[in-house]
Amino acid sequence: MKDDWLSNPELYINRELSFLEFNRRVLAQAKDDGIPLLERLRFLCIACSVLDEFFEIRVAGLKQQEAYGAEQRGPDNMTPSEQLRAIADVARELVNEQYRVLNDVLLPKLDIQGIRILERDDWNDKQARWLKRFFNRELAPIMNPIGLDPAHPFPEPLNKSLAFIVTLRGEDAFGRRSGKAIVQVPRALSRVVRLPESCAQTPNEFVLLSSIIDAHVSDLFPGMTATGCYQFRVTRNSNLFVDAEEVDDLLRALEGELSSRRYGDAVRLELAQDCPQELEVFLSEQFRLSPDDVYRCNGPVNLMRLSAVPELVDRPELKYPGFTPSIPEKLRTTNDIFEAIRQGDILLHHPFESFVPFIDFLRQSARDPQVVSIRQTLYRTGKESAVVEALVDAASSGKEVMVVIELMAQFDEEANIELATHLQMVGVQVVYGVVGHKTHAKMSMVIRREGRTLRRYVHLGTGNYHTRTARLYTDYGLFTCDEAIGEDVQQVFQQLTSMGKVRRLKKLLQSPFTLHKTMIELIERETGLATRGKPGRIIAKMNSLIEPQIIQALYRASQAGVKIDLIVRGVCSLRPGVKGVSDGIRVRSIVGRFLEHTRFFYFDNDNDPDLYLSSADWMGRNFFNRVETCFPIENEGLRRRILRETQFYLSDNSQAWVLQADGSYKQMKATKAKRRSAQETLLNELADD
Repeated sequence: MKDDWLSNPELYINRELSFLEFNRRVLAQAKDDGIPLLERLRFLCIACSVLDEFFEIRVAGLKQQEAYGAEQRGPDNMTPSEQLRAIADVARELVNEQYRVLNDVLLPKLDIQGIRILERDDWNDKQARWLKRFFNRELAPIMNPIGLDPAHPFPEPLNKSLAFIVTLRGEDAFGRRSGKAIVQVPRALSRVVRLPESCAQTPNEFVLLSSIIDAHVSDLFPGMTATGCYQFRVTRNSNLFVDAEEVDDLLRALEGELSSRRYGDAVRLELAQDCPQELEVFLSEQFRLSPDDVYRCNGPVNLMRLSAVPELVDRPELKYPGFTPSIPEKLRTTNDIFEAIRQGDILLHHPFESFVPFIDFLRQSARDPQVVSIRQTLYRTGKESAVVEALVDAASSGKEVMVVIELMAQFDEEANIELATHLQMVGVQVVYGVVGHKTHAKMSMVIRREGRTLRRYVHLGTGNYHTRTARLYTDYGLFTCDEAIGEDVQQVFQQLTSMGKVRRLKKLLQSPFTLHKTMIELIERETGLATRGKPGRIIAKMNSLIEPQIIQALYRASQAGVKIDLIVRGVCSLRPGVKGVSDGIRVRSIVGRFLEHTRFFYFDNDNDPDLYLSSADWMGRNFFNRVETCFPIENEGLRRRILRETQFYLSDNSQAWVLQADGSYKQMKATKAKRRSAQETLLNELADD
């Protein structure tokens, strides 16, 4: 066949190794002298947290495949076993680099600023006495050490919880000689303890909980002596399994699965650097892990715990400058958001522009006697949500409120179960979408009686309805009362709540029905134009690019002469710069103060462009296993605005990383005079002072 060359594994970057390259880019922020010091510490913690989730989900899945003897291969043709070996090599290098950055770079710089994390050898007598009292008062009463003997088998530590393995000398009160014990640290305890002014030598001196326990662990074993005390942490498989064919009640089935996440199969063991080899072997056997699964830590196990330090330190000069998201004049100068939307579509770009207008949209809907119905999707919302409060107020005032909650939002399942229960108790109609297809679409629709007609007001977004992440993630949100879009959104809500057949939508593209097919067609349209000698052009921005058919269509487009710019924050399996295949494709990743989360797709169409915003990445799961929406931007002014803002990203030379043909990324460097940053430019242009 003429397209056999597209199956060449060398044209595809392994998705897991690509993810680890993203982790490397995040870690690089912790090394950047141009970033405020406490923000660099935050980036180090984020790199640790991102790696945790990678092991919990991706590595766990590969281990399951390996255990079952699966030979499933992706386009890169790597087996699960081959991927696990490659992951172990790269991940160990990243972990070692994390601790080098902490010990050799950040801690010395923090110390210069009077922010000290004291090790045991640093304590003076006064500090040691205070910490002894703290241990006796706050820690010892709630800790339950377990001596290992036939009556006390090895316990199962919770997923990612801090624990110690302790070696002991002597006999306990019953004459037992255990030799070993496990001390599990309650999760309720803060991992960072601030020393009080009475014994601190600087305003910001801290001691890690692990250091306090290590110093006083013998007190937990009266009559015995601890001869060694070593931190460890086990990461477990956190994938949840719900059989779509067997489940009758998704909420109850999911509640049953959540407990298994805490005690799933072990996939990684993190261990103190100085732990003796025989104890490593002992722990590995208990968790049924191989030497490749053990990661030695030259410092505190779980660096994410250090994220408390920037929160505890009041040093604004060591953090990013604050800013106030702006509100567009069209919304700022009116008390009637519905009138503003009737005058024309409104686009918001978060976090540079405020998320408050969406909250106001719901609050005004709750109060307005003309509003008869509100429909809303919720994927991640946060525990204390202004969105939820507005929906509750609307239900309390007699509006018909229906909410589609995605219970299977990864790591937010428990919070979403609580949310669903709360909303149902106040009269909100709650549905859980479609079993087997996550509802990832970001939609809100208000139906309002105006004269003799009902008008639909719609908000569509690329990100979650979450007030906190709206300050941290870049996302677009569109307000419109376009009749066709309103009808489409209503149909999608009906699909989620009823069992009817899918009818063709007028303007929206939707997964799992039309989005993938249409994206392929739009790419092929540019290919056809280029083949006929016209200037084909594609610009796309997303979090991940993995789906093979999309990649193949992009390769064919590049061969035809289409100029393609891809802004892919995280995983990218497409290999750019391959001669004769992807010469015309450039891929860059922007890693900066905010997490890039917008998804937009631009197809020039011989200067008659189509531009879409979407909740979906170009991944198989988004195209085929989720309910997603992709919506057109038809207002010419808004299209020009989005393209102009896109140029900021394409010209960024300070926070951009360019993907190379070998799968590595090269950071762009610019002189101070010629420095360009998309995020900083958008802050300057859109945010208030």
